[in-house]
Amino acid sequence: MGQCGVTSSKTVLVFLNLIFWAAAGILCYIGAYVFITYDDYDHFFEDVYTLIPAVVIIAVGTLLFLIGFIGCCATIRESRCCLITFSVVLLLVFVTEVVVVVLGYIYRAKVEAEVNHSIQKVYNKYNGTNMDAPSRAIDYVQRQLHCCGIHNFSDWMNTPWFTESRNNSVPVSCCKYTISNCTGTLARTGDLYPEGCEALVVKKLKDIMLYVILAALTFAAIQMLGLLCASVVLCRRGHDPAYELLVSTGIDA
Repeated sequence: MGQCGVTSSKTVLVFLNLIFWAAAGILCYIGAYVFITYDDYDHFFEDVYTLIPAVVIIAVGTLLFLIGFIGCCATIRESRCCLITFSVVLLLVFVTEVVVVVLGYIYRAKVEAEVNHSIQKVYNKYNGTNMDAPSRAIDYVQRQLHCCGIHNFSDWMNTPWFTESRNNSVPVSCCKYTISNCTGTLARTGDLYPEGCEALVVKKLKDIMLYVILAALTFAAIQMLGLLCASVVLCRRGHDPAYELLVSTGIDA
């Protein structure tokens, strides 16, 4: 009965090691996605500390590769030392992911205030050229999120660019992608996206942070299962006579 329990725990442990390797790739991908997205929206969000959860989750993903390797060695060799190392590292990663969840919630709550604080500044810097970073950022966001202005297209009338251009038009990036030959003229407002960008940028950034939180929670739960299985194997190894007999017939680390 003891041998059966250990075998089951070891089987689950091997399966979890494979999951850890897959999880490592997923977490690194999520972290990289956050960095890439932040680069597209960084002009609307001044607090670089928001990237901390992404940095931590990439570090966790890297550690999971190591955990998977240690776990496989520990399971195959039935080494008490490797199992203890596996459990300690797994516990540290679990604590780190809890920190990621906490930071994710903190920064997710700050997104709206940050965007509200900086978005008007970005629109005031717009000059309509692709050589200018704020201009590229605004055109990218308006095309990608299908929005125009801060709250709606009328916000453009309060910008220095609109006053200086004197053509009664908003940027062409405000044009609906379904409309051909759109010039951004306010004489044809039906050709423009009716929704402002502020709310959509906030939603986008909050959704990204939510992905980080959910990923951290999901893999933290899996790691707890791995920690439980490793503890069962360690406990059986030290106290179960049937398991000691099983190990003594093989190679004991």
